[in-house]
Amino acid sequence: MASTHVPPTAREGRSGGPDARVSSLSGYSLQRPLPAEVIVGGSAAWSRYRQYPVFSAPWLARRSLLFMALIAPPALLLGAVAVAEGHGYRAGLLMFALQFTGFSLMATAGPAFATWVRHRHWSEAHERRGVMIAVLLGVVSSFVVDHFVSAEVMRLVATGQDVPAGPPDGAGIGPVGRVVALSINIVVLLLVYALFGGGLALRAYFSERRRWDGHRHRQELEDAQRRARDADMRLGVLQAQVEPHFLFNTLASVRALVRQEPAQAEAMLDALAGFLRTTIPRLREDSIALRSTLGQQLDICTTYLALMQLRMGGRLQYGVQADASLRAHAFPPALLITLVENAIRHGLEARPGGGCIDIVAVRREDRLQVEVIDDGTGLKPGPVGGVGLANVREQLLQRFGDRARLRLRSRDGQGVVAGIEVPWENGT
Repeated sequence: MASTHVPPTAREGRSGGPDARVSSLSGYSLQRPLPAEVIVGGSAAWSRYRQYPVFSAPWLARRSLLFMALIAPPALLLGAVAVAEGHGYRAGLLMFALQFTGFSLMATAGPAFATWVRHRHWSEAHERRGVMIAVLLGVVSSFVVDHFVSAEVMRLVATGQDVPAGPPDGAGIGPVGRVVALSINIVVLLLVYALFGGGLALRAYFSERRRWDGHRHRQELEDAQRRARDADMRLGVLQAQVEPHFLFNTLASVRALVRQEPAQAEAMLDALAGFLRTTIPRLREDSIALRSTLGQQLDICTTYLALMQLRMGGRLQYGVQADASLRAHAFPPALLITLVENAIRHGLEARPGGGCIDIVAVRREDRLQVEVIDDGTGLKPGPVGGVGLANVREQLLQRFGDRARLRLRSRDGQGVVAGIEVPWENGT
């Protein structure tokens, strides 16, 4: 037999786990009910066996009980008729047993063979062929059982009665007519045996995998959408932590200037108002706040640097280098401004002579690299990073996994280079 990959659940099933007897064709448990979208048929009491995979053990057990419950009343009625016609209770009981057992076997033989096949863990092709052969064997078994039961019933009916002689079957019909009649009779019997013995379930069996795949696809899509919503919520929380951090520091600087240099404080408030007019509308629109372009983030950083240049009394110099073609590329919000703010707070503000900050954006093959370069005090010994950098790393992880990174390194001479790399294919 050709080898086939068995899903993990199938391997667990062989060891007797909770999902025992998993079909290699379906990849799901044959012992558990199917999802509502996969079930063929309604939820009425007589069709509840269809809640389980076709030709599974629970499906077979429930279907057999249903058919036996439907067969029992007519069989009991035939036994009662035999007693009423004077054949005796023994003959009536035997009539009931023959009819009930015979029709029950005819209804369950093919499905039972097919159920045995489906629990063999064969490959998809072998399982499908095996199920077809099993149903055909059920048809042959039904023919044998029907022939035996009919003969026994006729024997019981004829016992103790004078059966008048009559013309043989087919009298008055030519050879061709007899052949045609016999052929029609055989076709009708085979059709009845096939439908009664599991043939109707074949259609549901062959479409079950397609229905399950459709259900699983919809489930995966819903899971992906839920994960995306969760990620957006997480990113929103992270971004909400970064934005007040910047605003509070800026307002604290303005407060320090109000008494010492009112004119400069007023100019800084004007610059801050201009900065907020650029950023606040984006923060209010959730769908936009979580998505931005490199150009938008560069504009925010430029406005911020102009504001800080005014606050530092001209001790800050800055520059922005980025090709126009890069500005439309998607770039996470609130990250670049965090690097710029860190460069000023930890690199330049503590330096008496101020310094310079350059923002450089370049494309390197399939990566977009944006660096914030300062000539400040440099990296201090020990662990690097605070709340701002931790949020930058977390946002990159949430958005890109291991395909994006934040890098910090000492600059040759003096200062720090803080760089963010994101995949280029995520650009717009």
